[in-house]
Amino acid sequence: MRPPHFAAEVEIKPAIIVEEDEDLRIDTDDGNHDRFAHYVRKADIVRSNVEGVPVIALCGKKWIPNRDPERYPVCPTCKEIRSRLFGS
Repeated sequence: MRPPHFAAEVEIKPAIIVEEDEDLRIDTDDGNHDRFAHYVRKADIVRSNVEGVPVIALCGKKWIPNRDPERYPVCPTCKEIRSRLFGS
């Protein structure tokens, strides 16, 4: 018995599995992250505004933005990461 015609058209592609190391995560439950403005991708902010999903900042903080970031100083951890990534 021959397999159905569509079975011959299946393409298998490799997948990349990313494992997170628990020790590298930044603890964001101390409350201090709420006193800073954080760097987040613009597309993620738009998605959060439309769909109400949380964003993840460079420093690892996860939240749903609802405050004016210009009222707060920039998170020092986000600032350091951004300067390493973009050199500014």
